[in-house]
Amino acid sequence: MTKAVKVTVTERGGRHYASTGSAWEPVVGYSRAVRAGNAIFVTGTVGIEHDGHFAKSMKGQAKRALAIIIAAIEALGGSVTDVVRTRIYVTDISKWEEVGQAHGEVFSHVRPATTMVQVAPADRRPGHDRDRGRRRAQPRRRRHHVM
Repeated sequence: MTKAVKVTVTERGGRHYASTGSAWEPVVGYSRAVRAGNAIFVTGTVGIEHDGHFAKSMKGQAKRALAIIIAAIEALGGSVTDVVRTRIYVTDISKWEEVGQAHGEVFSHVRPATTMVQVAPADRRPGHDRDRGRRRAQPRRRRHHVM
């Protein structure tokens, strides 16, 4: 069962900002969602659980990501029925149906315009080449001999 999503809303300069407490929000300088006037803009969201782990299935991850997104939208006064556009990024397009089913469970009655594309997975290990999925060669250290 997906745990409830805690959302904190702040206001600055007439805009309302939703934060879900992600460690990356202050580091990168973004908000989970921003309300400007009557429009709400949502950041790309991964399906990380409250304990920092990911569900084992793509569908589980998609359901969690959508729960986080909907919680942010609702915290800013919006509703799932207000959504007009979604974008879905998957790292394995062969699992598109799992992700599509999760999307359909949330949006089947709303039917927003959507796009699903495959992207390369991000790898946050130091020195890892994200484009090729392998370690980059590290520069050789020069040894200086003092006589």
